[in-house]
Parts: sequence; structure tokens; C-alpha cells
Amino acid sequence: MLMVLVLAAFLGFELIRKVPGNLHTPLMSGSNAISGITLVGAILATATAARTDSGFAAFLGAAAVAFAAINVVGGYLVTDRMLKMFGGQRPPAGTGGSRP
Repeated sequence: MLMVLVLAAFLGFELIRKVPGNLHTPLMSGSNAISGITLVGAILATATAARTDSGFAAFLGAAAVAFAAINVVGGYLVTDRMLKMFGGQRPPAGTGGSRP
């Protein structure tokens, strides 16, 4: 299991390192969508655990919901920040779109 973790970490690092800068924002948007699916799965797992009256399973499900929600919100905040960084300077409103 440790070997799989090390291999996944190495492969992820190598893949992300070789992605050009202008593709990072679309890739992050895609990973945020996947995180949203993870959040739905965590909610379903928590609901299933609540029906089985398993306290520990419900606790794990609630923790999964919390961590997935943090991941989704953080991912969107980082994506928004990156879009603001790479977005060009926009002219002020009411100037007709012309730049000095």
C-alpha cells in the first residue's frame, strides 16, 4: 500500500509539473467538479450510515462531508484567485472600453 502511495505522489507531481501555466485554471475547475461529486458521495455515505445506527460510520461520513466541503470551497477560491491573477486589466466602467 505504501508503494502505491509513493508511486501516486510521484506520478501526480510529475504530471502537474509538466502542465503549462495557461492550463492550470481549467484543470483546477475540472478537479473542483470531481470534488463536488466526492461531496455528493460523502453525503450519501453519511445518510446510509445514519440509517444503520452505526455511530462510528456516521462520524466518518460527517468527517468526509466536512473535508469534501472544505476541498470544494478552497478549490473554488483558489481558481477564482488564479483567474483574477491571469485576467487582463479591464477598463473602468463607463469609459466605452477604450484604453488610454
